[in-house]
Amino acid sequence: MNSALKELLDLLDLEPIELDIFRGRSPEERFQRVFGGQVAAQALVAAGRTVPSDRMVHSLHAYFIRPGDPAVPIVYNVDRVRDGRSFTTRRITAIQHGKAIFSMSASFHVQEPGVSHQAARMPRVPDPETLPTFQERMFDVVGEEPGWRELLAKPRPVDARYVNALTWEAAHDPALVTPENNVWFRYDADLPDDPLLHVVLAAYASDFTLVDTVLLAHGLAWGSSAVSGASLDHAMWFHRPFRADEWLLYAQESPWSGEARGLARGQMFTAAGELVVSVVQECLIRVSPALHPDVTKS
Repeated sequence: MNSALKELLDLLDLEPIELDIFRGRSPEERFQRVFGGQVAAQALVAAGRTVPSDRMVHSLHAYFIRPGDPAVPIVYNVDRVRDGRSFTTRRITAIQHGKAIFSMSASFHVQEPGVSHQAARMPRVPDPETLPTFQERMFDVVGEEPGWRELLAKPRPVDARYVNALTWEAAHDPALVTPENNVWFRYDADLPDDPLLHVVLAAYASDFTLVDTVLLAHGLAWGSSAVSGASLDHAMWFHRPFRADEWLLYAQESPWSGEARGLARGQMFTAAGELVVSVVQECLIRVSPALHPDVTKS
């Protein structure tokens, strides 16, 4: 297990403050704002700590309300909305500086039999082991640019292998522009057999590339003064058990964008083609009209 994954697992081990109140922190490396996947994962951990172990989360619906401050802890308040015979509902609010920065509702369900079908089909893509790592792809993009190679040399908690172009590549080659974005990912370590942990880690990874999928549809990339954006809301459905330390294909698409917002959908498949997670996110995308022809007035 590399140091980045150890740090992530430590971040997910929230500190209990009082009944149904927990405290989380952010990585030592200070970014402009807290990564949305981190807040969602920590909120799900907080909810899970208040639910019986025989019930697993089957859905969550979340709103990113304010940017998180990485320099101060995040307090998670859990509201026990309902404890039924089959379902348990929790409402989680993340607070910094006395204000809510994030809210989530999560529903947990006891395991029970039912009819089963899967209409979704995993896209035909290369095996992950045949694809370069994210760092290797980025090395080719940034070349010898100062600072980037040192940053990319640091370990990452998630091993991500991109099937489609990175946003930086599509921004320089119109032939690579696409509303689809397929990414293999896994946590490269033997993780404990805690089902909630694997769900939480999928929630953490789910926020990495959804906004990128909207940018790919327009040949836009981060790092430009013309582009800014953020996650607005996020929904996930967990269909069946899976392991985050085994390869999962995150098949994403952006069916629409406009009015400074974009919609992205994602499906996570096991290597055997089983659909295990569905994701939908709306994001904020602001682009300078003077610098990009796709921007239209309302």
